[in-house]
Amino acid sequence: MSPTLAVLGLSGGELIMVLAAVLVLFGAKRIPEFAKGLGQGIKEFKKASREVQDEIQRATEDTYSPPPPPPPAPASAAPTAPAGTVPATAESGVVPIQLPAAPAPTGGSTTPASTVPNA
Repeated sequence: MSPTLAVLGLSGGELIMVLAAVLVLFGAKRIPEFAKGLGQGIKEFKKASREVQDEIQRATEDTYSPPPPPPPAPASAAPTAPAGTVPATAESGVVPIQLPAAPAPTGGSTTPASTVPNA
């Protein structure tokens, strides 16, 4: 028994009885017309389904386009962080902060004498 007939719950004998009843009720001339109409209906349904799928596909292709990559910045125009700050990056979420200036050295400095102001 085919899976389609098993789903309908029809055995071979029951199927023959249904076909005989259809033949008696509608006659041999009307059955081909019904089959032709059924075939055309299925064909129209598949065509409409295909058109809807194509329309959805076109709509998704039209609405989504990835953004273009940003142009690379020239090396000379790259912003530099002022001294004493930590540069921020978009990925890290770090906010730039101003670090306090280093205290002036007192006493035994390792700074050369030429750069130490006269006291």
